[in-house]
Amino acid sequence: MSRILVFGGHGRIALLLAPLLTARGDEVTGVIRNPEHTADVEATGARALVADVEGLVVDELAELIRGHDAVVWSAGAGGGSPERTYAVDRDAAQRSMDASERAGVRRYVMVSWLGSTADHGVPEDDSFFPYADAKWAADEHLRGSGLEGTILAPGTLTFDEPTGRIRIDPEGSGAVSRADVAAVISASLQEPCTIGRTIRFGNGDAESAVPIEQALAC
Repeated sequence: MSRILVFGGHGRIALLLAPLLTARGDEVTGVIRNPEHTADVEATGARALVADVEGLVVDELAELIRGHDAVVWSAGAGGGSPERTYAVDRDAAQRSMDASERAGVRRYVMVSWLGSTADHGVPEDDSFFPYADAKWAADEHLRGSGLEGTILAPGTLTFDEPTGRIRIDPEGSGAVSRADVAAVISASLQEPCTIGRTIRFGNGDAESAVPIEQALAC
């Protein structure tokens, strides 16, 4: 059994992830900002923890993280103002990494996006730029940390049924079902070969996709 702390516990991917983890015996805590989401999180078998990560400093985040075996960052501002995007997707994410180190919890999985690179190509006057810039900065912070980090970078998220198969470094938008993203997170937490890697993936087609466990193996 592992004790997993999931930031963004009410997100669509996190709500799909929690049942996968609890089914194998893991203890899951979903961090949520809105107490009205408690019932949704607990229906998955996870425990809900109400905390506004946007306003917590490193020491406060470390108190939330301490005692867990791994952290999953699946939180995000979900659009909105550029200021809040940077506050959550970059600043809060980076503080959570610093807090993980302070708490002695080294395993950390970041849910990023396919295009998160220094040369992502999004123009500064594009409304998507703050997200692209914030996610790249968060990913770089994890790479520079002392954590056992994994960056999972899915393509365009869909509501399709899970396939259990993905393609690494997909072409185009790299469309992938949220359920398969949840399965990749779950598998990566058990696969030491994912530590230190940035894994960009989509569902691919029948010929290019392989089972998730095979795709993540060394």
